[in-house]
Amino acid sequence: MTRRNRPPMGALLYFSGALMLSLYFTFAAVQGDYGVFKRAEVNAEARALTAELVILQQDVARMENLTTRLSDQFLDLDLLDEQARDVLGLIRADEIVIR
Repeated sequence: MTRRNRPPMGALLYFSGALMLSLYFTFAAVQGDYGVFKRAEVNAEARALTAELVILQQDVARMENLTTRLSDQFLDLDLLDEQARDVLGLIRADEIVIR
């Protein structure tokens, strides 16, 4: 009687299961919710939001400056003149209005 030499089925199942698990965890580490790609996406979004924050802070500083210049404690005649012309439609006597 001759015996065939074939690999044991248990070892084959064990290594294929280990391979499948390692592929799954590798995929999850790269593409998952806490993976490398998600981290890069979050970092890019954080940089974009930081840039937007800087722009908004500059706008707020500019508005605070204009508000201070129009306050009762500080009188900027040029800004007051500009606002009066814009809001009230006033002109000086030596100016000509062209429509």
